[in-house]
Amino acid sequence: MEIRENSEQHKDDAFREIIASCRSLSKYETNIKSALPQILSAIVAASFHIVIGISLAYSAILIPQLELPDSDIPITKGQSSWIASIIVIMVPIGSLVAGVMMEFLGRLNTIKLAAIPCVAGWVSIALANSFTWIMVGRVLTGFACALGTSPAIVYITEVARPDMRGSLISSGPTLASLGMVIAYAKGAFMHWRLVSWICIIYTVVPVLLIQLFVPESPVWLVSKGRIEDAARSLRFLYKKYPQPEHTDQPLSEMHLNALLKERETKIAEAQKNVNRHGVQHSKLRGFLKPTGYKPMIVLFWFFLIQQFSGIYITLFFAVTFIQDVGTEVNAFTASIFVGLTRFTMSLLNAWLLKRFARRHLVMVSTTGMAICMFVSGLFTLWIKEGTTTLTWIPVVGLLLYVCSSMIGLLTIPWTMTAELFPTDIRGIAHSISYSMANLLMFFAVQSYRTITDLLGGAYAVQWMFAVVSVIGFFFALFFLPETQGKSLAEIEAYFAGKAQPQRAPPAERTAKPSVTEHLIRSPSREAKLKEVELMLKNKNGA
Repeated sequence: MEIRENSEQHKDDAFREIIASCRSLSKYETNIKSALPQILSAIVAASFHIVIGISLAYSAILIPQLELPDSDIPITKGQSSWIASIIVIMVPIGSLVAGVMMEFLGRLNTIKLAAIPCVAGWVSIALANSFTWIMVGRVLTGFACALGTSPAIVYITEVARPDMRGSLISSGPTLASLGMVIAYAKGAFMHWRLVSWICIIYTVVPVLLIQLFVPESPVWLVSKGRIEDAARSLRFLYKKYPQPEHTDQPLSEMHLNALLKERETKIAEAQKNVNRHGVQHSKLRGFLKPTGYKPMIVLFWFFLIQQFSGIYITLFFAVTFIQDVGTEVNAFTASIFVGLTRFTMSLLNAWLLKRFARRHLVMVSTTGMAICMFVSGLFTLWIKEGTTTLTWIPVVGLLLYVCSSMIGLLTIPWTMTAELFPTDIRGIAHSISYSMANLLMFFAVQSYRTITDLLGGAYAVQWMFAVVSVIGFFFALFFLPETQGKSLAEIEAYFAGKAQPQRAPPAERTAKPSVTEHLIRSPSREAKLKEVELMLKNKNGA
C-alpha cells in the first residue's frame, strides 16, 4: 500500500510539473520581449481594478459632501460608517460566488459578469434620493468588486512565469491605486452624482478590452477538457518565445499532447471521486491537508495585522482622517496627494516584488509605517494642545506612511492569497482568504469612529496603528514564509513539509534537462511523446 501511495505521489509530482510548464515556459528564456503577451494579458485582465479602486475610495469623497449643511441627503456619523464599510462586507459574499463561478465559467467570463452589478450600483448611487438607495448602490458595487478581483488574480497566477508572477499580480493593486487617484481628483472638483455617472465608463471599458484581446487561462481550459481552446490560448501567451529548431509542431501543442497523455488516468480517477463523494468533498480534503490549512492560518494573521495597522481606514476615510488631525491643509487636496502617492509606489512595488524577498519588504514596510504614525500622532497631539503651528507635518507623515505601506504590508498579503495554495483548491481558497481579509477590513473600517472616541482622539488612533505595525514586523520575521522566486510547486512543498527540490547548477541543467525543458527542445514530432512517457516513467520510478 505504501509503495502504491508513493507511486501515486510521484505521478502527482510529475503531473504538477507539466501543469506548471503551461504557466511558466521560462526555464530557458527570460527576457521581457518574450513575456509581452503575458504582461499585456495580465494588465488587461486586471484593468477592472480601476473601477474597484474608485469604488473603495468613493466613500472618502462622498461622505464629506453628504455631511455638508446644504446636502440634499443629510447623514449621521453612524450612517457615514456604514457607507464606508458596507462595500467591504459584501466582498466576502461576492468572493465566494466568484470562487464557484470562475471554476465553472472561467476566470475571464466571471470578470465580464461583474460589470452587470457594478453598472447597476453606480446608477443607483447617481439617482439616489435617500440614504437607502446609496446603500443599495454600495452593496452592488461591493459585490462587483469581489467578482472582478479574485478571477483576475487567479488568472495572472496561472499565466505568468515565476520570475514575473509577483510583479504582474501587483498590477491589480497598482491599477486600483490609479482608480483611487481618479476618485480623489474627481471628488475634489465634481459633485458625487456626476462622479457616479462617469464611473460607468470605467466599468464597461475593461470588459470590452478583455473580450477583444485576452485569452482564457490555459490551465482552466485544460481542466475542462477544452484542449483546442487551451492550445490557442498558449499559442497567444507564448507566441514571442523562440520555437525549438527542427520541430514541426507548435510548442503549446507539444505541451498539451504530453499533458493530455498524463491526464487520462487522472481524469478517470477524478470522475470516480466525483461520483462517490462529490466535488465538494474532494475540495474539503484539500483544505484539511497542511497545504490547505497552514496557508489559511498564515493569511488570517497577516491580514489582521494589515487591517488594524490603518492602511484601509486611511483609505476609506481619507478626507475625514486628514480633517481629524487638525491640519490647515485642504483635506480634499491632500487626499489627491495620498492617491498619487499610492499609485506611484504601486509602480515601484512591481519592481520591488521582483527584486527583493517578500519578508524583507514587509519588515521594511512595517518599520516605516510605525515611525511615520508615531511622529504624526505626536504632532497631532501637539496641534490639539496648541503647542505647535507645524500643522502640515501630520499630512507629510500620512504620505510617508502610505509610501511605507506600499512597500510591502498593503500589497504582499493580497499577492500571497494566490501564491500559497495548491492548484486543486486555488480558486476556492483564494476566494475564501479574500473573503476573510475583507471581513477583517469591514470590522476595521466600521470601528474607526468608535476607536477614535474610545482612545480619545486621532493622535491615539495613529499610535495604535504604530503599535500594530511593530507587531507586523515581528510576524514577518518569525512566521511569514518566503515566496519570492519560488515556483508554485516549491511553495506547496514547503507547507507539506517536504524537502524542496534542489535547483541544479546551469551546467547540470544543460546536460540533464527537466521534463519542461525536454518538451521545449524535443527534436521531432514522432519521437516526443514516447520520450516524454519514458522520462515520466523514470521520474515515477525514481
